[in-house]
Amino acid sequence: MKTKMFIRMSLTMLVTLVLLLIGACSSKSETAATDAKTKVGIVLTEVGLGDRSFNDAAFNGLVKARDEKSIIFDYREPSKDLTPEAAFEEFSEEKFDLIIGLSNTILADMEKVATKYPDQQFLLIDGQSTLPNIASISFRAEEGSYLAGVLAAMASKENRVGFLGGLEIPVLKDFEKGFEQGVLAVNPEATVDVIYAGDFGNPDLGKQIANKMIQENGVDVIYAVAGLTGVGALTEIQDLGKYAIGVDTDQFFIAEKAVLASMLKNVDVSIYNAVNRFIQNNHTFPTKEISEGLAENAVGLTELHNIRLSEEQQKMFDDQKSGISSGQIKIINHP
Repeated sequence: MKTKMFIRMSLTMLVTLVLLLIGACSSKSETAATDAKTKVGIVLTEVGLGDRSFNDAAFNGLVKARDEKSIIFDYREPSKDLTPEAAFEEFSEEKFDLIIGLSNTILADMEKVATKYPDQQFLLIDGQSTLPNIASISFRAEEGSYLAGVLAAMASKENRVGFLGGLEIPVLKDFEKGFEQGVLAVNPEATVDVIYAGDFGNPDLGKQIANKMIQENGVDVIYAVAGLTGVGALTEIQDLGKYAIGVDTDQFFIAEKAVLASMLKNVDVSIYNAVNRFIQNNHTFPTKEISEGLAENAVGLTELHNIRLSEEQQKMFDDQKSGISSGQIKIINHP
């Protein structure tokens, strides 16, 4: 009897020990797998998440990569308590494999930190740097904006359209010039009003500017390229019964009676692809400067809303789009 009891106890202890060993091995495997994943940090613009535009799109690109288990990532939203420089410094100290920064407005902060950490790899979205450890993705946003201009000219009854930008920076000047050229390609007699808000995060200011452009200047279609400031503009444009073109993400749901289309800058797709290239090339980028446009499906318009093009207009639109993609139509950028 004692012998049988001893055997049962021994078997129980043996099974327990095996389970513990399996658990330990599994835990080590999971830890090793986590450690093997590429660590990516992203510093957003000061507007942060919830802008329904640039920041949200960039974030979604990393979410997709994370969900496919190729990376783990963290993010920082600059504020009065956290400068972009401090955010880049945090990621560098924690030895993230890749650190991403959004927009040319944080270039100086990124370069300060990149100089201190020459072995750290950075990626700048919508800007360029001469530092060897800062790669960049720039979008030929002027190409998508050209199509936005073509659509605005077709929709306008007053021959007067508007461009509402956030900050007057080189990237947005590309948007502006592309839009203006697209408008004039369809209607050389049209007028393009251009106003920069000086702010990407002020919806009330966007409403005020849109109101002025419509009520005082007689604009009936506005291309809003201004983050949350643009979101405010879209709601005001709808309230005044005029038309709008959104940007970066499909903004139709913000003002469903006003938005004709949104000019997509597929930041999510480009960041997702860039991260995968970085991983596949042993944590380096095969090309320091990446430029993507209509031909690469990096920019373009969403499906149309609140407008039905005639056969003649549709042919013109398609011809203009083909001309941009093939390079036959050249867009004159800012100086």
